[in-house]
Amino acid sequence: MTDIVLNVIVAGIAAALGWTARTYLWKRKLNRKQAFFGLPDNAESLLVVNREATGGPDLTVTRHDVSALLELSALIKDCGAHAQIVAHDAAQQGFGERTEFCVGHPAPNRRMAAHLASLLPGVQVNSDPEPGPDRGAFLIGKEQYRLEAGRSEYVLLARLTADQGNTARPVFLFCGQRAVTTQAATRYLSRNHERLARKHGNSTFVLLLKVVNSQAYGPDVVELVADVTKAAQTPIPAVVPRNSHRAS
Repeated sequence: MTDIVLNVIVAGIAAALGWTARTYLWKRKLNRKQAFFGLPDNAESLLVVNREATGGPDLTVTRHDVSALLELSALIKDCGAHAQIVAHDAAQQGFGERTEFCVGHPAPNRRMAAHLASLLPGVQVNSDPEPGPDRGAFLIGKEQYRLEAGRSEYVLLARLTADQGNTARPVFLFCGQRAVTTQAATRYLSRNHERLARKHGNSTFVLLLKVVNSQAYGPDVVELVADVTKAAQTPIPAVVPRNSHRAS
């Protein structure tokens, strides 16, 4: 009888220690995730998206943007935080107060365009409405990345804090050449945030991703092209046109 009681006590202690260890590891993992996203318990965050050109006052978004928002909403919920969805032209706050996830192309998304101009002056996006080989291309520093619709498309995934210190809430940008690429970037973040947190900590980074053959694979096949943080933050020098006047 004594042996049985001792075995029960030992089993109980082992179970309690195992539960304590699992709880500790889970809590540490959650804390790292919350720190990376700037989302402590019950924090508020913004999901900023394009407003479809419907002509009405209602917020209507594309199918791919809806999928992107679902990916991000799951991450926010896992952190024990809350999200508010707002249209790009209704987000009127600065950055650093609440974590922000900004999704879309800068042409229809004013908020994205403002973030690129303020925080990533080394990035230019060709928004020419006329067809041409450079339409939709990214210029990052001296490198150009052209759009091949359905075959090879690019998207920027960035975590930015605007040099406001560790207490500032980050801004996450998902700036893609097409809607399917922004969904691909949010999925990439969802699948790789632990690895990104280990590599970059809670600092700024800008990654260039390539979505391969989206016409066949949708947003699922994504390649990391390069870490373009330095180039994206360095202003592109203005090109001074040559004097075309002829001397008399």
